[in-house]
Amino acid sequence: MLHKPPTPPLSYNLLSLGSLKLNKNQRGKVFPLPSIAMTAIFLLLAIFLHLFTTTTALGVNYGMAADNLPSPSVVANFIKTQTIFDSVKMFDANPEVLRAFANTGISVTVTVGNGDIPALTNTVVARRWVAQHISPFYPQTKIKYICAGSEVLFSNITDWINNLVPAMRSLHYALVKAGIQDIKVTTSHALNIFRRETLPSLTRFMVGYDLSFFAPILQFHRRTKSPFMVNPYPYFSPDLSRRLNYALFKPNRGVYDKYTGKTYTNMFDALMDSTYSAMKALGYGDVEIVIGETGWPTQGDSSSPFATMDNSISYNGHVIKEILSGKGTPLMPNRRFETYMFALFNENQKPGPLAEKYWGLFKPDLSPIYNVGLLRHGQSVPTPTNPSPSTPAPSGKSYCVPQKEATYAQLQSNLDYACGQGIDCTPIQPGGLCYEPNTIQSHAAFAMNSYYRTKGQSYLSCDFAGTGQITAVDPSYINCHYL
Repeated sequence: MLHKPPTPPLSYNLLSLGSLKLNKNQRGKVFPLPSIAMTAIFLLLAIFLHLFTTTTALGVNYGMAADNLPSPSVVANFIKTQTIFDSVKMFDANPEVLRAFANTGISVTVTVGNGDIPALTNTVVARRWVAQHISPFYPQTKIKYICAGSEVLFSNITDWINNLVPAMRSLHYALVKAGIQDIKVTTSHALNIFRRETLPSLTRFMVGYDLSFFAPILQFHRRTKSPFMVNPYPYFSPDLSRRLNYALFKPNRGVYDKYTGKTYTNMFDALMDSTYSAMKALGYGDVEIVIGETGWPTQGDSSSPFATMDNSISYNGHVIKEILSGKGTPLMPNRRFETYMFALFNENQKPGPLAEKYWGLFKPDLSPIYNVGLLRHGQSVPTPTNPSPSTPAPSGKSYCVPQKEATYAQLQSNLDYACGQGIDCTPIQPGGLCYEPNTIQSHAAFAMNSYYRTKGQSYLSCDFAGTGQITAVDPSYINCHYL
């Protein structure tokens, strides 16, 4: 992953959605959230999907820039036996990793370094690369994609950009000559590739690259039946401070696209539909889209104020739920995107800002950093590490509390639902230890947390139609102790 500063070097930032406009009848309104009944149905759907993980198309990026990670063989066994991931994406073609995933049934993506792209335009070199890095491991290792470089356009290096499509063609040719038909060649793109448009339906690729760069890539994908791979990262939006709730799937006013009549309640959907609109404008709306990377960091320094545990849980949890549901986006309904979460582990040797080291979903001991439903059999949430000095110290547990934006009606509905599911709500009854303060916020928080704790502490059990959030800070007070 070539992670980006908040403002990319190219003049076209990561689709600045901050200037999107609302229909005049929608300004100032919060869009209604699903009913409790619908939430219950969705919980059952998510559980069903977890039981049948062979069709999830949910993968993970496996970076190894760390000195404390388990061996590839241990990782491969963990992914196969303990998680719902059915695929991994590497940032090289490490032979030890390829051997480790042999006969696991886990699909593997290997990556060619950006610096190797110019040489691979030579078909002799490409055939040699395939002979060295693919043929010795295939088909025992289920290699699915060769990623020819990563976010090449973002590099702004002309030699890499101009030679990318010829290198992709050479690699495809080399695979055909080797008798390999089911490995596809692609390349990943950072989403700083658009013009400065404001609505998803109007988004187009950058002038100067639309016809010379993206059209040939998309033509290659159509011809070889390979996917267009994008890395949507709302975290890197240049106006994140103003649109944080929009990025995190939290309650917000939404964005109305007057040209399609579609409403967007999160930035992830808007980025995906912007990609589709740009492809369709060039005549390639039929090409498959794969999400090569997406995620949110759990820690950062003063330059990364939004890299927090709570934000990471909110974003990753909602993205995973959306991918598993197969609901698609406003312009691509019922479309299941093959998705690779970033990333499997924190990487303590990655260069750059502190946040670059903290994108992991699992610790080196393979316990989850937090629970967003990625384990097959469920597991309690570990204590987040290195809390910010400005926040209370974690208690060693996780808790479910209402979001600050939750309305009185939503809190009352959450309270009624949780207490109606058989949890012990006597502490918030008159005379109970948690009755005071006698406010809907306090009572709903206690009930929501009790429900969350008794239902396995999964991300979904704290959803409450999008009004709950998981935190490591113990909300207990005086004699009122939260479970």
